[in-house]
Amino acid sequence: MITPGSLKKGDMIGIVAPARKIEEHEIAAFVAKIDEWGFRYKTGKHLYGSYHQFSGSDKERAADMQAMIDDKQVKAIICARGGYGSIRTLPLLDFSALGEQPKWIAGFSDITVYHAYINTFTGIETLHAMMPLNFSNNYDEESAETLRKALTGEKLEYSFSPHRLNTEGEAEGELTGGNLSMLLSLNGTAWFPDLRNKILFIEDVDEYLYHIDRIMMNLLHSGVFNKIKGLVCGGFTKMNDNDIPFGKNAEEIIAGITSKFNIPVCFGFPAGHQLKNKTLIFGRQTRLRVKEGTCSLKFNS
Repeated sequence: MITPGSLKKGDMIGIVAPARKIEEHEIAAFVAKIDEWGFRYKTGKHLYGSYHQFSGSDKERAADMQAMIDDKQVKAIICARGGYGSIRTLPLLDFSALGEQPKWIAGFSDITVYHAYINTFTGIETLHAMMPLNFSNNYDEESAETLRKALTGEKLEYSFSPHRLNTEGEAEGELTGGNLSMLLSLNGTAWFPDLRNKILFIEDVDEYLYHIDRIMMNLLHSGVFNKIKGLVCGGFTKMNDNDIPFGKNAEEIIAGITSKFNIPVCFGFPAGHQLKNKTLIFGRQTRLRVKEGTCSLKFNS
């Protein structure tokens, strides 16, 4: 895998909205933080556009992303927010310029589709990280600092609390994954990531518990858990249930399936649709350690 260059003072960050629309005031705090970090920024032509729920038509959103990919001044591209729509731009994009000038692509949630495509087809690492909208809404300074560190090439490693549902063990492999529902939408397509010998990260928000079970059954029967070397579960927040309860929470649903496999599984990693959203380097060789007293995730240099 290729690691994009580390950002230095004065480098340019591009901001695009490949999914749901966003307003200027919603990224003002992020713009201020970019200035504090010593970087410059430019925005996509249609960043504040509006086409139904999207920030522009598919062609307009793809054009903004393509312009940032091709722009040699831009050293990193940060997606303003998630929502839905990034997958509609994929067939319209040419990522070949990333091979000539690798640059960080950062975001989470709906941006999972970019992580999967870029990691798989360009061999370039990406950042699963908080987005500009999160600097105005659900902001956490510690999580923001992990994004800055990742962009500037500083070392990232995490220790976090054990969980009653964990499966102990150790594993090493490239980290990949993202939003569980978005991974389901890719399964069966050419864009679904190759999970052989990978450590898989998953998280989700505002889903019905039966739908989490349905996704896990899909991954089970498509052989995902026979391929991966470890599983890291982030936040499963704002889960919904029916009038007749499903009977298990999201973590229990996942553990009920993954505990049958001889892989380390940890729950409660501080990333996803929650206050703590620590940056993860997708495509990077990663060491996962799940023990009774502590859990750790370390990225190889």
